[in-house]
Amino acid sequence: MSLFWLYKKTMTYGTPVIRGVIHRRIKSGKEDPDRIGERYGRPSLDRPAGSLMWVHVASVGEAQSMLQMVELFLTQTPHAHVLVTTITRTAASLLQGRLPHRAFHQYLPVDRPPWVRSFLDHWQPDIVLWAESELWPFMVSELGKRRIPTALLNARMSPKSFANWTRAKSMAGKILSAFTVILTQTEQDKDYYSALGGRSVVVTDNIKYCAHPLPCDQQELETLLHAIGSRPVWVYASTHKGEEELALETHLALSADFPDLLTIVAPRHPERSPAIESFYEENGVTAQLRSKNQPLQSNTQIYLVDRLGELGLFYRAASIACIGRSFSDDGGGGHNPLEAALLSAAVLHGPNVQNLQEIFDQMDQVSAAVPLSHKSDLATRLQDLFRNPSGLADLQHRGYGFAVGKSHILDRVIEELEPVFMLAHLPVLTNNKG
Repeated sequence: MSLFWLYKKTMTYGTPVIRGVIHRRIKSGKEDPDRIGERYGRPSLDRPAGSLMWVHVASVGEAQSMLQMVELFLTQTPHAHVLVTTITRTAASLLQGRLPHRAFHQYLPVDRPPWVRSFLDHWQPDIVLWAESELWPFMVSELGKRRIPTALLNARMSPKSFANWTRAKSMAGKILSAFTVILTQTEQDKDYYSALGGRSVVVTDNIKYCAHPLPCDQQELETLLHAIGSRPVWVYASTHKGEEELALETHLALSADFPDLLTIVAPRHPERSPAIESFYEENGVTAQLRSKNQPLQSNTQIYLVDRLGELGLFYRAASIACIGRSFSDDGGGGHNPLEAALLSAAVLHGPNVQNLQEIFDQMDQVSAAVPLSHKSDLATRLQDLFRNPSGLADLQHRGYGFAVGKSHILDRVIEELEPVFMLAHLPVLTNNKG
């Protein structure tokens, strides 16, 4: 009895358990109740006529990174459309306002055979770009069974995951055989995927280097900059539990030397913001929620950004950014520092950046970011930067130069995707800006 067979039977006959899990996710706000049918393999949109490229992304970071490829495809294939799927509501919300014309969003169905087949029967994609290392066994194997040209992008695998997959090597081989090419982030990732049976495995680095600078409304920026004036300001971006407390501790530690300091906190999950606001006010700090749509007040000490998709605005307004989930209570992992660097915000980060270790290591090695070993280092380093404008400008310049210098990676990814597009009988992508 194979593990794949057992998995398939479990997902087929475990419907009550699966629905129970989804119901709990709805109650906790992790699923969209108005579109829950999509998770059950019931698409809420009709399939458009003509060629269809399906792009699946894991998170906000991958979504942002893949937009440039989506735009290239649509520009060069005028009568085609793009389906973009996610699992998280956060990524769906970000995509809602950023997908170009002829691209649209749906939620990925749960990996239950009837729901997967329903999804694929409806959409019938001509080509699939899978930008997630979470390999849903039945979905991926079904793509292979239907001989749909499919590429795995931005593939990474931790030593722990590799050890686990090694114990299920036949299942791993069955899944990975569905991919025409596998584009990995590092040489170690390439070795892992090759050892598990992947074919045409190539290192192309992290596709997060391919992202456009985050957008913002110019009038909003001018209004915010006017409200900030000459105040020293920094942003703690995409924070998780424990980091909002660190932002408060840091603000209080700096307030004696910088009484007009403005600390901007942007929680990764904005629904937590009211509780965070109450916590700040209980500790004697004046906090303001952005969602109240009031101008930034001169006496506001901590500005809580509780709306998604606005980091582009705040990276432009603040000269320094600490990257979230690098000091968090959950063990961390780190969010994308390139978004801040591309907008000339100096990058600081904590020690727990294992999810994007390669990017952070490369930035640290060329002094394009500042690694902090301990929470107490954050206030000290901010103080140094506020007091040393030339040092701050140098850090901003190094970060920006690093991020821009990696933009050629898009050309490499496009080059490696050529056989996948040829198999799909679609025009091969070209980057005219490259």
